[in-house]
Amino acid sequence: MRRINLTPLLVIAICSLFACNREINRSSATPINGEKSQGDANARRASYPSYNTNPLPPDPTGMSGNAVQLASKIKLGINIGNTLEAIGGETAWGNPQITKSYIDFIKQSGFNAVRIPCSWDQYANASTAEIQAQWLDRVKQVVQYCIDDSLYAILNIHWDGGWLDNNITTQAQASVNAKQKAFWEQIATKMRDFDEHLLFASANEPPVENATQMNILLSYHQTFINAVRSTGGRNTYRVLVVQAPSTDIDKAATLMNTLPTDPTPNRMMTEVHYYSPYQFCLMSADATWGNMFYYWGQNNHSTIEPARNATWGEEDYVIAEFQKMKAKFADKGIPVILGEFGAYRRSTPLDMEKHQASVDHWATFVTNQAIANGLEPFWWDTGGLLSRSSNTVLDQRTLNSLIQGAQ
Repeated sequence: MRRINLTPLLVIAICSLFACNREINRSSATPINGEKSQGDANARRASYPSYNTNPLPPDPTGMSGNAVQLASKIKLGINIGNTLEAIGGETAWGNPQITKSYIDFIKQSGFNAVRIPCSWDQYANASTAEIQAQWLDRVKQVVQYCIDDSLYAILNIHWDGGWLDNNITTQAQASVNAKQKAFWEQIATKMRDFDEHLLFASANEPPVENATQMNILLSYHQTFINAVRSTGGRNTYRVLVVQAPSTDIDKAATLMNTLPTDPTPNRMMTEVHYYSPYQFCLMSADATWGNMFYYWGQNNHSTIEPARNATWGEEDYVIAEFQKMKAKFADKGIPVILGEFGAYRRSTPLDMEKHQASVDHWATFVTNQAIANGLEPFWWDTGGLLSRSSNTVLDQRTLNSLIQGAQ
């Protein structure tokens, strides 16, 4: 999760970028190759009551599209960031409540898919993991807004206080799986009647550094799949999204060599995020190890401020990174969701024309290359691209660039 409150031509500080930032073992996996104290406290219980109290027979109505077919229909997506996942409530991070008119405006602006970051733990009973009915109703209402507009929607468990992200350990594995099971049984049951326009995603940016942690994360994804499928009905056929380690492309390429086992074939996608180079996309102040980049792309380097030109991560790098995901997943019939990506405008460059052109080019090029390599792009927006309060475009250049890239 990236708490970025963006306004036109300005990058604001990244809040908890990395702190808030995404039951299987190797023998049962499907090969495809060929705040911390709060998290600890929330991961103590090893079991909760079963919430799969009303399983239904499989229902294929409105669920005909497999993962590849569904991915081909997703053209350009946007995140409703810093809202339903906000710790403290939907408006706690400065955004208004999501309205039907705002979802309508998303569609009118050229997007046909929405990623809905969502928290659940703050609305759940600590002893039983039962999610408040009022919150389930509210999230369902937002999903309904999307479905009513024929938008594809991805609903996840976001950072959510860190109960999963801060506990990718063998010691916490059983208790995290217990909460993952309890939450997804409730979410899946509540949302079960929506057709294939709704996808579920297991997590957000689960931090993984090695093979041991990768196997633990796979168990969390397996629990997610088992819980959703167990509720039956349309959930038997729903497309499910599992996150790569840290949603990082290079880690996905090296560590994610198995996927969870799904009893419903061809209904799984993977997810990565992309904010490279960091110095250009997200960095908000110079650091001892390096400075912000203002200029990106081979035709956009500045002679006025050459020290701010990107020194890595330009066009060839984008192509190489996305080709890794094409070879690893997309070419094997496993579509990839580019669940978050973005680069944002600053007010401080001396060569403003080159800076503006750099952000335009990044947005267009990354979107275009994502689609060309089988990744479905979802721009990370917290209200700086599309205004939530006035339903107006705040950064027309970025919107134009995204649409151009998607074409």
